[in-house]
Amino acid sequence: MKSYTEYLAFNTRKKIELINITNEVARIVHKSNVQEGLCLVNAMHITASVFINDEEQGLKADFLEWLESLAPQEVTRWRHNLSGEDNGHAHIKRTLMGRDVVIAVTKGKLDFGPWEQVFYGEFDGCRPKRVLVKVIGE
Repeated sequence: MKSYTEYLAFNTRKKIELINITNEVARIVHKSNVQEGLCLVNAMHITASVFINDEEQGLKADFLEWLESLAPQEVTRWRHNLSGEDNGHAHIKRTLMGRDVVIAVTKGKLDFGPWEQVFYGEFDGCRPKRVLVKVIGE
């Protein structure tokens, strides 16, 4: 069994962003030479997320609005912020959107359903962060 690992680096200009990383993940799968296997994509920070959904601007705006309604950025709301942090909302948003995804690799390509794309969700940006992409298989 083969295993191949790469890291994607992010330092967003906005505190909160949803970034389509499908092409980068597909590039890594191709580079891995794995024909049949699995691809793990994992946000390596507790205030960032990886998830699969549709690349549609209205849907992405809906996600951000929904997340803000559930976990507003209001600093005084979160007990976590009493530790000197200001990102309690970002931890909650990450938990709601998920830590990682696993995608089947078939014939050397990501094996998606219709419209599926991979996204990096940043909820406490403007600083360096990483995403792990690990491909395993034959």
